[in-house]
Amino acid sequence: MTTIRGQLPTSGRILIVEDDAEVARLLAETLGENGFQTDHAGDGVEMDFLLRRGTYDVIVLDVMLPGESGISICRRIRSEQAIPILMLTALGEEVDRVIGLEIGADDYVTKPFGSREIVARIRSLLRRAGYSFTPSDRQRILKFDGWRVDSKRRQVHDPNNARISLTSTEFDLLYAFCLNPGRIISRDELLAMTHSGLAGPVERSIDVQISRLRQKIEKDPKTPEIIRTVRLGGYTFAASVEEA
Repeated sequence: MTTIRGQLPTSGRILIVEDDAEVARLLAETLGENGFQTDHAGDGVEMDFLLRRGTYDVIVLDVMLPGESGISICRRIRSEQAIPILMLTALGEEVDRVIGLEIGADDYVTKPFGSREIVARIRSLLRRAGYSFTPSDRQRILKFDGWRVDSKRRQVHDPNNARISLTSTEFDLLYAFCLNPGRIISRDELLAMTHSGLAGPVERSIDVQISRLRQKIEKDPKTPEIIRTVRLGGYTFAASVEEA
C-alpha cells in the first residue's frame, strides 16, 4: 500500500478474521467498493495460513471465534508484528473494549456497525500506520537538555533524574518530537503518530495535549523554548536530541 501524506488511504490489503460468513461477506463487499482488497479467514488456523502466504495492511479481527479467541489471537499477533488490528465484537461491554486495547488492538468496533464507520476506521489505521514507530524506535533511549526518554519502559526523567508522570498520549507526542527534532510537524501528523487518533478528535485536541506536555517539560510554558508553535504549520521540537 502507498499513501501520500495528508491524503486518505484509498487502497490496501485487509484480512478479515470472522466466523460469521454473512458478516464477512458484507465487510468484503463494503471494503471492495472502497478500493480495498480482502481475504477471509474463519478462525485462527485459517488466519495463520493466510499470513504465511502474504502480507496485509490491516487485520479486522472478531473477538468471538471458534477455537482460539480473538483476544488470544490479538495478543499473539502483537507479540510478533506491528500490523494494525481492528477488533469486532457483539458484546459491547466496556471491559472487553479495555482488554482488547490493552493487549495491543489499535481500534475497536461494536456490532452492528455502519459501512461508513468501518471504512473510516480502517483508513485511520492505515494513515496512522504510515507514521507509526518501528520496532527499533521502541527500543531507544533518547536525551535532550538533560531529559531522558526511555521508549521501552515508556518513562521520562527530568535533568534531576526525577521521573515525570505523563499520560500515554503525552508520552507518544514527546517521543514523536524526539524522533523528529527541528522538523515542522503538522497537527494532522501528530494525530497520526499517536493513539489519540483512535477516537477521531478534532485538531484542537493536539493543542490541548501539547499545552499539558509543555506544563511538564518547559521552564516557562507561556514562552516555550522546547516545543515551539509554527504559525499555520504546526509544531517543531527545538532541542537537540541524542542517543543515551
